Amino acid sequence: MRSILKDRNRSGKEGAVAEAEDTINRRARGLDRAFEILDFLRLQRQPLRPNEIAQGIGAPRSSVYELVNLLVRQGIIEYRGDDGRVFLGRKLYFLGAAYAEQFDLMRESEHLLARIAEETRETAQMCQLEGNKYAVVLMNEGSRPFRISTNIGEPVAIPWTASGRLLVDHMSDEEILAFIPQEDFVLPDGTRLEPSEFIAQVRNAKKEGYFTFNSIVDSFTHCFAVPVYDAEAICIATLCLVAPKEDGLRNRDAYLRVLIKGAGELSEKLGYRNDHAASVRTAAGG
Repeated sequence: MRSILKDRNRSGKEGAVAEAEDTINRRARGLDRAFEILDFLRLQRQPLRPNEIAQGIGAPRSSVYELVNLLVRQGIIEYRGDDGRVFLGRKLYFLGAAYAEQFDLMRESEHLLARIAEETRETAQMCQLEGNKYAVVLMNEGSRPFRISTNIGEPVAIPWTASGRLLVDHMSDEEILAFIPQEDFVLPDGTRLEPSEFIAQVRNAKKEGYFTFNSIVDSFTHCFAVPVYDAEAICIATLCLVAPKEDGLRNRDAYLRVLIKGAGELSEKLGYRNDHAASVRTAAGG
């Protein structure tokens, strides 16, 4: 009899544990799906109906409708118009503001970009990895009439960017090839950048401490990128300038000096110490 009771108790406990684990897994999947909805709205940059969201992320409409209602109740997303479309809500703005107040990199970068844009009159940016893509996180337009059109947060293939040569420089060759989707080596004009050539550029950019080139995305700009390192010597961001091609080439050394100085200051505040920074400044004429 006691054996039977023990078996029942054991079975009951195992069932309770399994049920608890199932609940946790379902909640985790729901949370993943909720963030997928928010990311999709961010990338689309326009209000959408729940069924359009479900189709876009390849999710069941029923679960998307349920999560949309939950996110609306929490103020994370809001209805726009009277046709059931939703978009990111004001609570996300408040959360983002709180994040920006406490995240030194964002605050310090804002000040630096304003200074860099003022000194060079060119468009200054702070860029980071977004998953396995590149994205502009902050931007300050220069005072010249020339304007750069860039969507903050828009994911771009890493090999298409100057910053991409620096943001992966802590990875091994094998890690880089596993990290970057093979299709991202196909450039906007349809030609393919050989992964081996990209890796060689990454290693050279690491050695030089910066990377510059005529933009792959358009034919009229020249791009500059300088790494911002954390205390572990990982490039966690880049400071960039985007200039008209002729001006960028003519003022290359001066622009690099400004960027390298700013990135060095930011890296030091993040705990990075390396004599290589001084040698890079010397090589760039600083």
